[in-house]
Amino acid sequence: MKNNSKTSGAKLRAAIKAERPLQVIGTINAYSAMLAERAGFRTIYLSGAGVANASFGLPDLGFTTLEDVCTDVRRITRATSLPLLVDADTGWENPARAVRELIRAGAAGCHLEDQVSAKRCGHRPGKKLVSQKEMCARLKSAVKGRTDKHFVIMARTDAHAVEGLEAAIARAQAYVAAGADMIFAEALTTLDEYKTFTTALGKIPVLANCTEFGRTPLFTTKQLGGAGVRLVLYPLSAFRAMSLAAEDVYATVRKDGTQCKVTGQMQTRAELYEVLNYHAWEKKFDAMLAKQIAKGMPKP
Repeated sequence: MKNNSKTSGAKLRAAIKAERPLQVIGTINAYSAMLAERAGFRTIYLSGAGVANASFGLPDLGFTTLEDVCTDVRRITRATSLPLLVDADTGWENPARAVRELIRAGAAGCHLEDQVSAKRCGHRPGKKLVSQKEMCARLKSAVKGRTDKHFVIMARTDAHAVEGLEAAIARAQAYVAAGADMIFAEALTTLDEYKTFTTALGKIPVLANCTEFGRTPLFTTKQLGGAGVRLVLYPLSAFRAMSLAAEDVYATVRKDGTQCKVTGQMQTRAELYEVLNYHAWEKKFDAMLAKQIAKGMPKP
């Protein structure tokens, strides 16, 4: 198990420089993070919706707490060496504390959004925003809470769908002035909009959220890179696929009384053990047990 809390922020910044645009893939737990690392991704992501949906079986409507998120952050960052970007929603009324706790849990960065506390998914209707002044106060608080100078503080703006592109750009520029290192431009709909947005932000890295079944088309990295986007996020792609596969397996086993028809869709025991480095852990456990027996201690 690995913990990179002291260097994760620097790793995230290095990844953004090394890969243009940087693919940021969503992981809902420690094991999926390990799979993402094996697939070659440089950066992973923990979605607020992922925590609510996968860990609690709840919709993403602000039900989960900072500690709920930190629990998943700790589990993920102990299992992988990849830097983890975290959805910090609206900061749980205390962005400084949120940043401190996320750093302590091992996160490399987080994004805060400019919705009201009773937030909605960024690709759903009915979003309501706080004032630009209030969002800037959130960001200034977050900056004060930063105990690692490399920790990335990203500002997400949902203004495009509510106030239009120009207003979203104006907000983003104000958020940078308030201390945001990067901008999450939520729910833009065309490459021209991204190009206009990134041009207005200059050297500030801009993230595009390519979530499925949302307002933003599933542009390629080449298309988004050409529009000046520096990070491309896929927040729940694997989770959606995993969930559909699970539904299929459950339905098949229930109907057929056996899993025979779906074993071809499953990761094998050997493949699982390879990811987990099972045999190496087993050898360590056996060596520890042998030492205990030699000392006359009871078996665990």
